[in-house]
Amino acid sequence: MKNLILISVLAVIGLTNAKLQCTIPYMEDTNVVEWKTFDGDCLTEMETQIQMEFNASMTYLSLGAYFSRDTINRPGFAKFFFDAAGEEREHGIKLIEYLSMRGNLNVDNLIDRKKLLAEGQTIAIISPLDALKKALEKEISVTKSIRKVIKACEAGQNDYHLVDYLTGVYLEEQHEGQRDLAGKISTLSKIVKEKGELGEFLYDKTLL
Repeated sequence: MKNLILISVLAVIGLTNAKLQCTIPYMEDTNVVEWKTFDGDCLTEMETQIQMEFNASMTYLSLGAYFSRDTINRPGFAKFFFDAAGEEREHGIKLIEYLSMRGNLNVDNLIDRKKLLAEGQTIAIISPLDALKKALEKEISVTKSIRKVIKACEAGQNDYHLVDYLTGVYLEEQHEGQRDLAGKISTLSKIVKEKGELGEFLYDKTLL
């Protein structure tokens, strides 16, 4: 009797579930692509820019690791470059998120692994002043690359949304960063000229 009741209950549950199920066919061959409005050259330059952001991050990460060595021991410069590495990485992630929002994210085109590894190679011997100069050169190249993206995206379909995003957010941060590096180079140059390594040691403390 118990078995009969159990079978009846299971049958009712099965019928109920069958009635409640709703099958929605998955549309693999959808033709709704009008929202993916990236121009070809604009997309290519954006992918190149993402590579540059991560390459810059690896360069700063290497510099931060270099100044963290016990034989170098410049914690202020180490912190400065580790922070810079994080900022560049964040920029790259934001651009990836933008491509995802626009429906044009192709992971295989984002990272030049060979170049990324080359940028991440250990720095041999470099002074803090030369490191700042290297960083400024890197930032200038990143800024030029952003301008190249803007130029490519203004042509063709004139992607004003992306151009406004890059101009209003990224270029301003780049100009501020370049000005900050140029100021640090000027100050450190004067201190080292007057105080030598002692001046470099004292300036390092101001970066903590």
